[in-house]
Parts: sequence; structure tokens; C-alpha cells
Amino acid sequence: MSKIMDFLNEAGVFYLATVDGDQPKCRPLGARMEMEGKVIFGIGDFKDVYRQLMANPKCEIVALKKDGKHWLRYTGKAVFETDGKYAEAMLNAMPHLRGIYNEETGHKMMCFHIADATAVDIALMGEGEDLLK
Repeated sequence: MSKIMDFLNEAGVFYLATVDGDQPKCRPLGARMEMEGKVIFGIGDFKDVYRQLMANPKCEIVALKKDGKHWLRYTGKAVFETDGKYAEAMLNAMPHLRGIYNEETGHKMMCFHIADATAVDIALMGEGEDLLK
């Protein structure tokens, strides 16, 4: 998993694609951390993306390294973590998010990892490398 985290950290901004009925939806995402051997992503319980993943967990993360020569395609099914320790760890890792996710706003950080996944680092003009091997 650290290869995936390294890629995401190098890219900075990455994108999460979901399905909303028969319409694909894509948005930038930044909340991520590595915990217990998994890459964990964070989203808000009040957002459409959360409802979309609950209805259809198939998703894809796409990122482009800043040099523009490699991109990541990380595909699978979102599995939400039910233990609150994940949300707390995400908020500790990204404390600026506490302004959004707190008792006053009522918004909750929902954390998930991608299961049944494939992850490929694809060179702009070359072969892809499986990052899960």
C-alpha cells in the first residue's frame, strides 16, 4: 500500500470517480492516510459522494504525478470503516478538517478503503506497473 500512498502524496490532488444512477461523477479529493496496511480515504456523511458510494461502492481513484509523466488508476469497491478510530486518525492527520467535521456542524468524517482493487502506475508513453504486487 505504501506505493499507492507515495504516489498520492507525490501527486497532491487526486480524483475520485463514482456512479450516480447511470451518470459517472468525479471530484477532487485530498483526505487520505495509511493505517493498518490500508490506504484510507475520508469523505463527509453529508455529501453526495457518500450517498453514491453507499448505493454503488464501485469507484476509481485517478492521480497524475506533478511531472506529468505517470498517472495512477486505483479501482475497486469502497468499504467503509465502522470503527471511529479511523475518522479520529484522519482528523488527527488533517487537523484543518476539524472545522468541517465536529459536533457543532454535525458533519461526520466517513472513512473507507478500496477492496478487490487493482492499482496501476501508468507511464505516459509506456507500460503500466502493478502497484499491488
